[in-house]
Amino acid sequence: MIMAKNIIIGIAGGSGSGKTSVAKALVKDLHLNGAVIIEQDWYYKDLAYLPQEERIKWNFDHPDSVEFDLLIKDLKAMSEGQTVKVPQYNYVTHSRAKETLTVAPQKVVIVEGIMVLYEPRLRDLLDIKIYVDTDTDIRFIRRLKRDIYERGRAIDNVINQYMRTVRPMHETFVEPSKRFADIIIPEGGKNTVAIDLLRTKIASLLKK
Repeated sequence: MIMAKNIIIGIAGGSGSGKTSVAKALVKDLHLNGAVIIEQDWYYKDLAYLPQEERIKWNFDHPDSVEFDLLIKDLKAMSEGQTVKVPQYNYVTHSRAKETLTVAPQKVVIVEGIMVLYEPRLRDLLDIKIYVDTDTDIRFIRRLKRDIYERGRAIDNVINQYMRTVRPMHETFVEPSKRFADIIIPEGGKNTVAIDLLRTKIASLLKK
């Protein structure tokens, strides 16, 4: 049985903007038969071939750090009703994990990541394009806490990376991609009005 075309929603925004919170808020209470969140970060290029000291210096906030070809291939496969094995990334060793995550095709696929609206081929697959707009200081604090407590990073390393690559790459690639968004959400997942409106739009698309 071939599944009807699914709805693909893209959620972009700066690091620490609340993209994941928006994605989870959309999935919650949607009462769908199926929804899944795909993280752009899973598709970071594998740096296992580099010495650890070189991996630490890698610019993960540049579009070239993401294997978009594989991400787009997986999304297209899911749209055709295929089950895919998506990569998983080890943020401590900066390398792709041996284990993969098996994802069955779902009615709603939410792709979230800083470069989701930057890559034209990926944008072309999106039925709804969202940009989460959050103040710089809030994003930095969230990223700092996440990288220290969830990814085992040293505070100096996180701050140096933010100043060296995260902030300039945001200004160069991420922030300008906001112009491609259908909807801009201030305050991320806390913006309940925007979330409710998006749920209504998704429900409408599912009925077509």
